[in-house]
Amino acid sequence: MEIKDNRPSQEKTRLKERIQDWFSQVPLLSWLFGALVAVVLEQFVGDQVSAALGLPKIPALFGFLIMLKKPLLVPSSIAYNFLIYILPICVIARLSAALANWLAARLLSSSMLLSVIVHLGLLYAALYIWSSLSDYRVLILKLALIAVMVTLSLNVVNGYMGEFSCSHPGFMALGAYVASIFTVSLFVNHRLLGPALLPASWGPFMFPIALILGGVVSAISALLVAIPSFRTRGDYLAIISLAFMFIVKSLIENMELVGGPRGLGGQPNYANLHTVFLWTVVCVWIINNFVRSTLGKAMSAVRDDEMAADAMTVNTRRTKMAAFLFAAFWAGVAGGLFAHVLRYVNPGTFSIQKLAEVLAMVYFGGLNSVIGSIVGALSITLLSEALRPLEIFKWIIIPLLLILVMIFRPTGLIAFREFDVMNFIKPKQKV
Repeated sequence: MEIKDNRPSQEKTRLKERIQDWFSQVPLLSWLFGALVAVVLEQFVGDQVSAALGLPKIPALFGFLIMLKKPLLVPSSIAYNFLIYILPICVIARLSAALANWLAARLLSSSMLLSVIVHLGLLYAALYIWSSLSDYRVLILKLALIAVMVTLSLNVVNGYMGEFSCSHPGFMALGAYVASIFTVSLFVNHRLLGPALLPASWGPFMFPIALILGGVVSAISALLVAIPSFRTRGDYLAIISLAFMFIVKSLIENMELVGGPRGLGGQPNYANLHTVFLWTVVCVWIINNFVRSTLGKAMSAVRDDEMAADAMTVNTRRTKMAAFLFAAFWAGVAGGLFAHVLRYVNPGTFSIQKLAEVLAMVYFGGLNSVIGSIVGALSITLLSEALRPLEIFKWIIIPLLLILVMIFRPTGLIAFREFDVMNFIKPKQKV
């Protein structure tokens, strides 16, 4: 009788447990310190490391674009990511764990708001330094943050409320055009909208008004979908909202005042990185509070059993209307930011392809989860950009990936998980 030697597997298990125990005491503050050190390191020695590894330049997007264009450089790209990102982040995070735990405890005992601000400040500093190496990184980061806003807002309807809406590209289009008309007509000498009505120096201070106005118009237009849809049950919302998206697109294409199918350009450069980052943080905070509020619990009750919720005195129709208009508002704000990031907006941008992209982010990340929406938006945005060299083949790979996720994780990668800020900012003391 042959006796199997289980010592190698036991050693692997012990090593895994040792590594987990080693990093279990590392708080988020340490990981942010590590990320900050890594991006600063890239600033100073990125060129030398990439040249030593045979790379033509510093990888713009973690080497994915280089690996797809030149497969022979895959080992070099992996080595670059390990030397510049993975190794420094892990080492600094572990070495600073004791200090970071002490600092996290002091910040939390002083003020939870102060602790959140410090964490967000470190995150923004790391993102800012990382993106400062190229305009391409800045653009991708802005678009990823806007995608987080759109995904979160759609998850309110499709996830927390349990309906299926297809109108978000239409809301984005309305927000984009309303905000663009506001800023261009007031602060820019434009060939279509005429001379500026106000001094250009006022523009950055009034830009939030443009975004809020775009969100309000989107929310008001959502009534056109909500009023007929929520009088019935079933798949009527999906049909009406899809029709709404095409109506908005066709309406804008036939409005020569805003350029028609040619689009509207000339938006002022108000959507810089810190503006987009701040609006994304506000969006995440407000939506997270919304889904955890009394109205958010009512949405979950309606999703699980509408008849039972109605019997328990939940005004189901008012709950649906409020949630739908709330989601439309944030889609409009995201559309306004999107237009001013690209500084050009075209009705063709808000078509069925944009709908498929946003739906993919929602269902890939996970339903009923703020964290899942963030993960889904960032993952699909970066994956779509990383696969850009494959051109048409990327629209084969991404759907296949989504099919696999739907088979093995039907509710998404991170579903039905609450976003509790305290779990992220609290110190990780040894048990």
